[in-house]
Formats: sequence, C-alpha cells, structure tokens
Amino acid sequence: MYLLTVKDGLLTRHVGPYVTPKQASEDLERILSSCTDRARWQIHALESPMERSFSERIHERENVFTAAAS
Repeated sequence: MYLLTVKDGLLTRHVGPYVTPKQASEDLERILSSCTDRARWQIHALESPMERSFSERIHERENVFTAAAS
C-alpha cells in the first residue's frame, strides 16, 4: 500500500491508500490541480505492522543515525 503526501505551505495532505505507486502518481495531477505551484509531494510505502516489530524499527533507526554520525 502507498500513501501520497502533498505539502503546500503550512498544509499537509495525505491521500490514499493506493495499491501501487503508479496509481498514486496517476492521481497526483488531480491533487496538484488544487495546490499552489510551490507544492511538494512524495509517495510513501506503508508498512504492515506484522512485518516488523516496533523494537526492530527503533533498532534500525538507531543504526542509521550511528552510521550517519561516523
């Protein structure tokens, strides 16, 4: 599942979920038609809670920050 996030000034919109990133990108034109020219967007893959536990995600984030610091 995928989620489309559009940031336009102080407003953040979350649209979806979509089954594929292609569906999210196809819907992007419709969403951006109601935004300013400076709007930024991103497509995020949603995680299934059963795939990774909370502690596994925390451990992964700690490793990313540790690697970035060295």
